[in-house]
Amino acid sequence: MTNLDLDSYTRELVADVLATAEAENATAPDIFTRRVLDELEQAGEVENTFTAYHRALGVEVSGYGSNESLESLDLFVTHFSLRPTDERLTRTQAETLFKRLATFLRRCRDGLARDLDDSNDVRDMCIAVQKALAEAPQIRLFLLTDTVSAVSTLPPSDLDGLTVTHHVWDLARLHRLATSGTLSEPIAVDFDPPLPCLATSRDADQDYAVFLAIVPAGTLADLYGRHGTRLLELNVRSFLQTKGGVNRGIRDTLLHSPDRFLAYNNGITATASRVEFARLPDGGQAVSRIHDLQIVNGGQTTASIHYAHTRDKADLSKVHVQMKLTVVAPDRLQEIVPEISKYSNTQNKVTVVDFSSNHPWHVAVEKVTRSLWAPAADGSGQETRWFYERARGQYTDALARERTPTNQKRFKALHPLSQKFTKADAAKYAHCWAGLPHLVSRGAEKNFREFMMRMGEEPPSVDVSYCQRLIAKAILFKATDKIVAARDFGGYKINTTAYTVARLVEATGRRIDLDLIWREQRLTPALTEAIDSLCAPVREVIVNPLRGGTNVGEWAKRPDCWETAVGISWTVPGSLIAELTEQPVEDSAGPAADEASRGDVATIMSIPAAEWFGVARWAKETQNLQPWQRQLADAVGRYVNNGWTVTDKQAAQALRLMAEAERLGFRRSA
Repeated sequence: MTNLDLDSYTRELVADVLATAEAENATAPDIFTRRVLDELEQAGEVENTFTAYHRALGVEVSGYGSNESLESLDLFVTHFSLRPTDERLTRTQAETLFKRLATFLRRCRDGLARDLDDSNDVRDMCIAVQKALAEAPQIRLFLLTDTVSAVSTLPPSDLDGLTVTHHVWDLARLHRLATSGTLSEPIAVDFDPPLPCLATSRDADQDYAVFLAIVPAGTLADLYGRHGTRLLELNVRSFLQTKGGVNRGIRDTLLHSPDRFLAYNNGITATASRVEFARLPDGGQAVSRIHDLQIVNGGQTTASIHYAHTRDKADLSKVHVQMKLTVVAPDRLQEIVPEISKYSNTQNKVTVVDFSSNHPWHVAVEKVTRSLWAPAADGSGQETRWFYERARGQYTDALARERTPTNQKRFKALHPLSQKFTKADAAKYAHCWAGLPHLVSRGAEKNFREFMMRMGEEPPSVDVSYCQRLIAKAILFKATDKIVAARDFGGYKINTTAYTVARLVEATGRRIDLDLIWREQRLTPALTEAIDSLCAPVREVIVNPLRGGTNVGEWAKRPDCWETAVGISWTVPGSLIAELTEQPVEDSAGPAADEASRGDVATIMSIPAAEWFGVARWAKETQNLQPWQRQLADAVGRYVNNGWTVTDKQAAQALRLMAEAERLGFRRSA
C-alpha cells in the first residue's frame, strides 16, 4: 500500500464506516469497532473478538476478546466521531473511558449477567468475561477511536492481583497500521547485552544478508509474552499447541535437560528489514537492535519456550536457541519473506497455515475479478466490477491513485464500496455454502485459517465461472445479512446470517442457481421470501443452546449447533423449488471440473467399503464432520459394497470428507 496521507485515510475511513452502517442497518460506532477489531486480529494484536455494546451508569463496553497466545482477557471501548479531524481525544476523556471499561469488568466479576435478559448478547459477553477473569493471568483494556488521542497509553493498574494494561488505538496509530505495508505494526527489539553474531559472505548483487547468532531462551520467552503471534512470519499463523509430539518434546527437554536444548533443537529462522550492531571488545560484532523482526520458522519452538516458562516455571537460565537472521530490504519483505517461510518449513510435518496475499488462489481471484464486468443491476446499463482486496488497503490505494475528484468519483461508480470483498469475506462466503457456519462463527481470522487449511496444497482452479459463482455467494450472504438486520433480532446477527445461508443451501441440496444470481446481481423474490421465513427459526437454535449454561457465542461455534440447525423443521417453498437447478451447483462450470469428476469416481470406487463405514462410525462417535457428510460416507460404503457407481457429485464430496476426516484425526486401515 502506498503512503496514503492522514487526511485522505481519514476521509476514506469515515466514508467506508458510514456506507457500511447504512448498508447493514447498523450503527456507525458498531461498524467502526468491528472494522478495527478485524484489522487488529489480522495483525495478531487480538484474537477471538466478540462485539456487543453496553452502556449504563458509570459503565461502557464495546466488546471483548481472549488472546490465547498472550493468555490475556481483552476488553474494548469505542469513541467514534463524525468529525475526526476537528476533534481531539483528551487525556481526561481517555481516562474516563478506561475507567468505565474497568467498572464493567468489576461488575462482571460481581455477577452483572444475572441482571440481563437471557437473549441479550451482552449477557453472553458478561458470562464469558466473568469466566475468563478466573483463568486469565493478565487483562488488557483497549480504547478504539477515529480521533487523534492526546495520550498513547496509561500506566498499568491492578484488579484482584491481575495486571491491567491500557492500549490506545487512535486515528494516527490506525493510519500507521494501514500504511505500514505489513499486517502489523513493525516489531523493533533491543538486545542488552548485544548478541554476538557471525555474518556470512555477501555478493554485491544480493538483496539480502544472513547472520547467525545464539539467543538466550529467556529473551525469546519475553518477546513472545509481549508480542504473541505478531512475531510470526508476515501473513502466516500456526497452531501453537503443546498437544503434538514436537511440542511435548520441546517441553520435556526444557524441564529435564535444559543444558542440551541447543543440541537437540533446530532453532529459529527469522527475518528483519534492518539490524543495528555494536562492537565487541575482541573486535567482533554483535546485534544490538532488530527492526521488523519476524519468525518464519520456529514459531512452535518460541511459543513452547514461553509456555514452559510461564506455565511450568521452567528455568531458562541454561537454555539457548540458535537463530538464522536474514535481513531483507523493506520493499522486498512481502516478496521474499513468504518464500523463506515456505522453504524453511518443507523439512518437517508441522502444518503452517499460509495467509500470504501472494498465495496462487488469491492472485488468481484478483486477476480474474479485475477484468470481470458485472451485469448492470439497476436498469441504468452501467456495468460495474467487484473489487477483490487481496491485500489489505488495496481499494483505498487504488482510489488514491485517481488524482482528481472526477476520476475518484468515476472509480467509485465502477467499483462501489458495497462490491468490495476481502480474503476473510471470501472464506466466509465459501464456508457458508459448504455447510460450515460454525467455523464462520469463530471469527474472521480463525475461519480464514480453516479455509486455507481446507484448500490444501492444491487450490481449486480459478476461472471466470469460478469467480462469478464466488461473487454470487457474496450477493447471497450480503442480501441475507440485510434481511436478518431488518428483523431487528437484537444480537448474533453474523451467526444468524451464516447459519441461515448454510441451512438454505443444505435444504435446497446446493441447487440454488448461482449463475442466475450473478446475471441478476440480486436475489429473486422467491429466494428473498425463503430467507425471511427461515432466519427466525435458525436464530432460535443459536440463542437456545442444548446444553444448559453454555455461552451462546461458544454454542454457535460448535458443530452440534449446526447439526441442530439442520434438524429444523422447514420446507423449501414451492416458488423457490421452481427456480432450483437440476443438479447441485459446483464452484465452477468449466469443462475441467467434468474431467476431474471422472477421476474422482474411480478413486472413490477403489477405496474399500469398510473404510467408508469406518469413517461414518468415527464421525458419529467424535461429533466431527457434518450430519450430511456422515450419511454420505455410509451411503458411499453401501454403493462400493454392492458394486454400484457413485455420481460425480457424490465422488467429489466423498473425497473432500475423507480428506477432512483424516485431517481431524481419522486413520484409515493399513
